[in-house]
Order: sequence, then structure tokens, then C-alpha cells
Amino acid sequence: MFGMITNSLFSQPENRPFQTLNSETKGDLTYEERKYEAGNYACVSISGKPFDEGSGEGALKLLKYVGGTNEQGLQLGMTSPVSMIVRPAEGDSLQPKVEVQIRIPSQFQENAPKPTDESIEIKHQDGFTVYSTQFGGYAKEANWVEYAGKLRTAMGDTASYHRDFYVCAGYDPPMKPIGRKNEVWFLKKED
Repeated sequence: MFGMITNSLFSQPENRPFQTLNSETKGDLTYEERKYEAGNYACVSISGKPFDEGSGEGALKLLKYVGGTNEQGLQLGMTSPVSMIVRPAEGDSLQPKVEVQIRIPSQFQENAPKPTDESIEIKHQDGFTVYSTQFGGYAKEANWVEYAGKLRTAMGDTASYHRDFYVCAGYDPPMKPIGRKNEVWFLKKED
């Protein structure tokens, strides 16, 4: 537990490597098109709980893993953002299933320590391109849904992206009170 707290409070997070391809503003919304590199991720799925509860539980499990709760007892360091793959439900809500991911830090990409929590998997993810918009504050389900709606409206019907899911990306530890950064990502369909 101490490793997890030290890791999230005092380490400088390593950002996922990406390249900005384009930036556009429509109305009061700015969004970017970004290409992310392939890599290995620690992932956990939480089902049957409201989004805010499930995403918090998943993030805590992953923070413990990178904080030293792994077979080698290594503190891996933080990466940013913690991402949550979500699926829209009827109305203005998300389905009660979320996959929470954190990218394995660069120095452990080829040899990630095995998690001691059996619900955590190490998965490889190919490179991907997203359409992303940013907002601040402590994000809750209503905020993610609101900004996904704004991004959907700004992009219109002609953009080619997956519409059955999207990604909620949080960049800051819970203890950071100001200057928080959150993003909604729509995954571009590759030809």
C-alpha cells in the first residue's frame, strides 16, 4: 500500500508515447487526432457496478500492481493516463462494465512483472489512432458522457470511428485538487 501511495504522489508519470496528427476547433470544442504507439498494458475488467465505483476499483487494483503488488515486489513507476474502455447504455449513462488499463512503463515493457492479483492481465495493444477532447476537474460518469456527446456532435456523422465504445482517460492522481486533466477518446477505424 505504501508503494502505491509513494508511486502516485511522488513519481513523475511517464506519458504514453503519441504523435499529434491534427487539431481542430468546432464551436467551443477543440479536439485532436493522435497516433499512439503499440505497447503492453496491465488491464482489469470490473462488471456489475456503476461506472464511478467500477472504474475506481479497477484503477486502485492497477495502482497497487505498479506500486509493488506483483510477484517481484517491484515499484514500476506511474504512467499516464489511466484509461477506461466504456460502452454507452440507453439514455445518458454507461453500461455497468469497464476495462481499466495502464501502460506498463518503458523499462518493463519487455518483461513486466506478473501481477499477484489474478484479475489483472498483461495485454499487448497494437498502435491506434484517436480523436480526443480534454476537460478539467474531478470527472464522474456524467462528465464523461457529456464530453463524449460534445465530441460526437463536433465530429458529425461522416468521421470514421468506433461508435459502440469509447475511452475515458484520466491523467491525475486522486489527491491532485487543481489543474486536473481528463480526455474522451474515440478510436478511429483504420482502413
